[in-house]
Amino acid sequence: MKTSKTRNTGLLIIRLVVGILFIFSGLIKANDPLGLSYKMQEFFEAWHMVYLNVYALPLALIMNVFEVLAGVAIIIGWRIRLFSWLLLLLIIFFAFLTGYATYSGKFKSCGCFGDCLPLTPLQSFVKDLILLVLIIILFAYRKRIPQVLDNMTLPVFILLFTVVGVALFESYVLTYLPVLDCLPYRTGNNLIEQMQPPKGSVADSTQLMFVYKKEGKEMRFDQDHFPADFNDSSYQYVDRYEKVIRKGNDTPPISDFSLKTGDGKDTTGAIMQLPHYVLLFIQNFSNWNKQGDNYQDVDSVCKQRNIPLFIITPLPEVAKELLPQANILQCDATVLKTAARVNGTYYIMQGPVVKQKESYVNSDKIVATLKKK
Repeated sequence: MKTSKTRNTGLLIIRLVVGILFIFSGLIKANDPLGLSYKMQEFFEAWHMVYLNVYALPLALIMNVFEVLAGVAIIIGWRIRLFSWLLLLLIIFFAFLTGYATYSGKFKSCGCFGDCLPLTPLQSFVKDLILLVLIIILFAYRKRIPQVLDNMTLPVFILLFTVVGVALFESYVLTYLPVLDCLPYRTGNNLIEQMQPPKGSVADSTQLMFVYKKEGKEMRFDQDHFPADFNDSSYQYVDRYEKVIRKGNDTPPISDFSLKTGDGKDTTGAIMQLPHYVLLFIQNFSNWNKQGDNYQDVDSVCKQRNIPLFIITPLPEVAKELLPQANILQCDATVLKTAARVNGTYYIMQGPVVKQKESYVNSDKIVATLKKK
């Protein structure tokens, strides 16, 4: 009797741990579904399956909803046999992904908890192995797990509310920017500081490698281990490169961010010395006409207050056609994916510091702030 009670208590604790972790994981990624979709695209590209990139965002949206749904279902014990199967399959899949990321060395993070709680591939893999053990226990004892709520209607209502709530939350952040901004471009950050390596970081340890050919065979050796007969004229130089011996951690939070003029001149430093200015990041102009009135309001108040307004885009030629009078600067498209989660993101800048960051939908907030300056 005591053993049975202990077992039930243990199962309840495991259910709570697994359920809360899945709810947390789903919600933290639902806060930034585009970030998860970009991480999915990294895996697709590594597997030479780039044709799946167009499905990355829908898959991310569905996965986030399912993670939260599964977490809630496990906690309340609803359809436990079905969800124990689904969770087992899901965690096996996650363990495969994080294991691949760990041993392939192609990824810096797996995106398991988004950018708000970055984990290394190894940390993610260990976390998934622990979850796998816990879910296997739940699966083995699934027939012993009772439904918490006796009312049959209430669990369905809770799960329906969960699905609709997470879906609406994802729709909101895709329109208005993430509620919790964990990116290096968040409000309050100094972008110049974010472009510097972290304090106390260590650079990669590298070794210079040489490639030569001798008698038709390619030979590789480092700078300290030249062959004894190297002076022999039979050695033909092919190449040299730096081999990473030990990976460092000196990669800055922001890399490759640069603002270039039409002639290719980098003006990042000059612009960030301005006391006040506004940046509008636009990834593409396919639906930009819908945002035109908002832009005109911001542009008008910027001119009234003598505050420079710059359009930042990877498509400067298209921008010039649509906005011939605007100050247009070019920025890499990949960088813009991080700087602007919404296509049409405004930054109010004070020197290199982000003072305010808004989606184009909230351009009225940008106008209101600028009028106070």
